Amino acid sequence: MSCGNPHHQLRTIHIAGTNGKGSTSSMLASILRSAGYRVGLYTSPHLIRFNERITINEQLISDDEIILFLDKYHDEIDRIRSTFFETTTVMALNYFHQKKVDIAIIEVGLGGRLDSTNVISPQITAITPISLDHQHILGNDILKIAKEKSGIIKRNIPLVLSNQDQEVHSCIHNIAEKMNSSVIDIGNISDINLTSSGTEFKSKWGKFNSPLIGYHQSQNSTTAIAIAKTFDSKINKQTIQDGLNQTKWKGRLQKISNNLPIYYDVAHNAKGINVTIESIVSIYNSLPHIVISIKGDKDIELISNSLIDQYKSLVITGSNQLDLMSANQLFKYFKKNSNHMNIQMVDPLENSFDILIDRVKSSHNPGIIMGSHYLAKAVFDKFGIFK
Repeated sequence: MSCGNPHHQLRTIHIAGTNGKGSTSSMLASILRSAGYRVGLYTSPHLIRFNERITINEQLISDDEIILFLDKYHDEIDRIRSTFFETTTVMALNYFHQKKVDIAIIEVGLGGRLDSTNVISPQITAITPISLDHQHILGNDILKIAKEKSGIIKRNIPLVLSNQDQEVHSCIHNIAEKMNSSVIDIGNISDINLTSSGTEFKSKWGKFNSPLIGYHQSQNSTTAIAIAKTFDSKINKQTIQDGLNQTKWKGRLQKISNNLPIYYDVAHNAKGINVTIESIVSIYNSLPHIVISIKGDKDIELISNSLIDQYKSLVITGSNQLDLMSANQLFKYFKKNSNHMNIQMVDPLENSFDILIDRVKSSHNPGIIMGSHYLAKAVFDKFGIFK
């Protein structure tokens, strides 16, 4: 576009992976803000408003700034047939350049090698845990997916690597070695303690506490710490903890009820869903009541198989209006793969929330609404998150 090459004028950090990209990016942004940096953050997708994708020091890009960009480049966007994500990426990079951020944290949209964000020349790259997702685009081979995501690795630029399955770890290390990219493995994480208000853990950088809940958040937090220390080795432990304390990242095992143990999580693949349930079981020592709705492009077979015996009760719901699989379609998958009797289809979506509330009230079990970012508005409206 005729806005030039704003990414050439920016210091950036590029983050890819299957699970944890957003949480890691958010915690990293908070740590760097705590260290005094002016931080741009580009993430996707949004939960409620498009503006959430582009922020500077937690302030969302304004509607006026969005309109100004689109008005200025409308004809060119049409002429070159720029996609939604390509346009959004240019908007973010242009905005960060204009507002003179000290560092911009850029989350990959999908994959890595061919992603629109891969135009940047980052100071650091990072890869969070890799598992199967978006198979219709990235394929069913975990090593092929790892290679696609490793496409963000740059010659002579350090890579921070989250803990991976051994074959994925070896694959990424081999690619990094060919690029002369030094790899910072986050290492062992121990003393993990989950509570209803956060996650305590110990890494090679010390003991910390994150307000984000879950075993996986100990790894995401440690990855964010590793990136921050690689970017600026002078950032101390107290600055890191202050940054973690200030992290706000909705939809990640987020407690959405004041007086009931009910949570919302955007996990939408088998690995993410399993670690979410494992975390909630660890806190409450009981299986959760679950409401689940999933987009049709996910591996429903894999997800439904992974949920066997992982719930107290399961409510299947959906919404064609929200680009989610219909409740009836989804129910067929889960019923076929489940030997559990306590499974129910509920339509419309909003009714499933009432059923969950009643079940949590009448039992000692927690509740989770999960499966998609697309549920966020309905969930937040129901539970008054923004009121």
